[in-house]
Amino acid sequence: MNRSFRIGASVFLLLVIASVSMFSQEQNGTTPKLKTYYLALLKAGPHRDQDSTTAANIQEDHLANIRKLGAEGTLDIAGPCLDDGDLKGIFIYNVGTLEQADSLARTDPAVRAGRLIVELHPWMSLPGAKLR
Repeated sequence: MNRSFRIGASVFLLLVIASVSMFSQEQNGTTPKLKTYYLALLKAGPHRDQDSTTAANIQEDHLANIRKLGAEGTLDIAGPCLDDGDLKGIFIYNVGTLEQADSLARTDPAVRAGRLIVELHPWMSLPGAKLR
């Protein structure tokens, strides 16, 4: 499977989840109000050659940053991709602007170390939508 298909499939899956949630609200007679979030695709960065101890420390700090942003309410969903492709994970930021999302992405220790790069996209979904 090529890389562009994997990335496209991930984004497609997220859109399907949002559409199903919107469809169920429309069936209940309510008009859904969408909110803009910021979808971050975390990709393999150019500097993934750290020794195992350094890489483990960066990963630990990466996870601590995820927990911090989640506790602050600026990161709604975060998770790794489980295949061995260039797409390493997905974040969904709950902030007001693309610039704020970019600023938060740059706080990530794995991004700062070059292990990951981030591709940001404005994305809409229902407020409070969740995975089941």
